[in-house]
Amino acid sequence: MLKLFLYPVSAIYGLIISIRNFLYDYKIFKSTEFEIPVISIGNITVGGTGKTPHTEYLVELLRKQFTVTTISRGYKRKTKGYHEVEVSSLATEVGDEPLQIKTKFSEVQVVVDERRVHAIEKIQAQEASKLPDVILLDDAFQHRSVSAGINILLIDFNRPIDKDRLMPVGRLRETKWQMRRANVIIYTKCPQEISPITRRIIMKDVNLRPYQNLFFTTMVYQPVTPVFPEEAIPTPKLGSDRVSVLLLTGIANPEHLRKYLTSFTDDITDLRYPDHHNFHASNIHQIEQKFAAIASEKKIIITTEKDSMRLKDMNLSPELKAHLFYIPLKIKFLDSEGKNFDEKIVTYVRENKSNRDLHKRNSKKAN
Repeated sequence: MLKLFLYPVSAIYGLIISIRNFLYDYKIFKSTEFEIPVISIGNITVGGTGKTPHTEYLVELLRKQFTVTTISRGYKRKTKGYHEVEVSSLATEVGDEPLQIKTKFSEVQVVVDERRVHAIEKIQAQEASKLPDVILLDDAFQHRSVSAGINILLIDFNRPIDKDRLMPVGRLRETKWQMRRANVIIYTKCPQEISPITRRIIMKDVNLRPYQNLFFTTMVYQPVTPVFPEEAIPTPKLGSDRVSVLLLTGIANPEHLRKYLTSFTDDITDLRYPDHHNFHASNIHQIEQKFAAIASEKKIIITTEKDSMRLKDMNLSPELKAHLFYIPLKIKFLDSEGKNFDEKIVTYVRENKSNRDLHKRNSKKAN
């Protein structure tokens, strides 16, 4: 019954989005192009599609050859405007995902700003030695104010969009038609193997255009890691140690992680909060109660890496700190497709960086 009332809202939302995209398509709204190569990573659905692990993959790939800057709006931070993220920053100041990236790649410049154009202009105004070779825009597929050289669109394999609807009836931020703006489409969170017939069905649904490339990735969970290494109990080995788990999550879809954990233990207690939830003292008390209620002698709290960024800000008891662990995520391309993806990305950055450098040299000669 509730959905019946939401359909008119969805229709109005769809009309607004369509008008907005029309105005960008016909250049009535300005989309700014920059000399610095720009790669956008995003989705057209609400909920987790693995943007941060894919952004981290790009950072890891590019930082070996280029100077990299990432820009995010810093979702649910309590600050506004342009901020450069430091390893010592708080998640409440800069957002959990940008802080996670900075913590992993301390040498990489990580910036948060809800206005992407403003952020890039500030970055360009830096002294020459600090200028990046490439900018990665996190969660920016809808933010058309910046013209990206490569638009990467992520789609959750487990939540296909062909039968989905626009918000708030469904999970779509934009219509499926807007997939045409992507240069690269990646189906994420895939099983380890996809049958040829499944690939053909997906390719038909995507209706791939000549300028588009389609890839498939899967999530690879890394070893359990303590959030507070100096205060933690010995790290348990999942599968060999019979351990009970309090699964503490504040992400859009924790089912993937839960399913992974069920292959190691059948004693899992769930405690779920909304995506990007800012924890409060009452939440910490609830976590303590839930953990205390688990009767097992061998028990730990497992959370996501993103959640750990926010939990670090909290005043946790020694008991919670000792038993709090997270499981990092990495992505892997299926069927050795990663080599083709890597070559496409590196070639784009190298060629456009060379063009920019040549333009700068010619400008200096002209002056």
